[in-house]
Amino acid sequence: MTSRLGIDLGGTKIEVAVVAADDSVRMRERIATPQADYRETLKAIAALIERAEAATGDHLGHVGIGTPGSISPATGLMRNANSTCLNGERLQSDLEGLTGRSIRMANDANCFALAEAVSGAGRGHQTVFGVIVGTGVGGGVVINGRTLLGRNAIGGEWGHNPLPAPLASELPGPLCYCGRRGCIETWCSGPAIAADHLQRTGADMPAEMIAGVAAAGDMDAIETLDKHRDRLGRALAGVVNILDPDVIVLGGGLSKMPGLAEKLPDAMRAHVFSDSFETPVVVNQLGDSAGVIGAAWLWPLEDVAKEVVQERPPTAAKKALSNSERQT
Repeated sequence: MTSRLGIDLGGTKIEVAVVAADDSVRMRERIATPQADYRETLKAIAALIERAEAATGDHLGHVGIGTPGSISPATGLMRNANSTCLNGERLQSDLEGLTGRSIRMANDANCFALAEAVSGAGRGHQTVFGVIVGTGVGGGVVINGRTLLGRNAIGGEWGHNPLPAPLASELPGPLCYCGRRGCIETWCSGPAIAADHLQRTGADMPAEMIAGVAAAGDMDAIETLDKHRDRLGRALAGVVNILDPDVIVLGGGLSKMPGLAEKLPDAMRAHVFSDSFETPVVVNQLGDSAGVIGAAWLWPLEDVAKEVVQERPPTAAKKALSNSERQT
């Protein structure tokens, strides 16, 4: 009864994991995310919870969910998600009504940072800044083992600040889905690397392929990655100037690029407002397990012990789903 269920709701996949009291993972499953369909996303999450219960034989009443974007403290609606079908929806209350479970939600980057701070590459450090650099750019702050949500529930959202110290050639910057131009995400994400390479060379390839041909000695690809590292260094130096974390943990697909973590401190150093710069930049240790495990840990064991799960009548689930259908 002390098992907790974590769900990592991403733009391309939804992953579920059941985490036992000793933090061992009892069950994991991953499915494709329904694209641009809020109602089907709700159904997919509910089905995963049911399959997790069937696989473990437990009633999993405590569900943590890592999501793109966050819940607005003012309205209770989802906002800032690059999975745009979630924006403007009452995701937490709709899922609670549909599943009859107690649900806690946090930004997926916060879940990643929490897992890495507690048992991954940030373990033993007081202040951890977890960075996700992949399809998008996100971040989470963990201080003394607790995520920093912030007054406006946007703690760690560095990807939608402007790129620091922009060059003349970087102005006004690419248009971001958030409506602004020149966000860090538009310069430092995987699609941003591909777009920059295409513009300069005419070669259309994803970031992973660019890294591969760079490793083989292609000078155009090497220049593209050098530009990316310089931009990412400027962006992270801005975080250091405000937060001054004990460690920066890189996550997301781009964290796997050879040499990126090792070379970033040199790219950051000239932009940090200090006569010394010793902050380590390290690659995550938990891989793509971090998000779903961090989501489960949104329920500390002492909270699970205290919570009394109230089974909701079937009509509540039907009502919540019909509400979500009207919203879409």
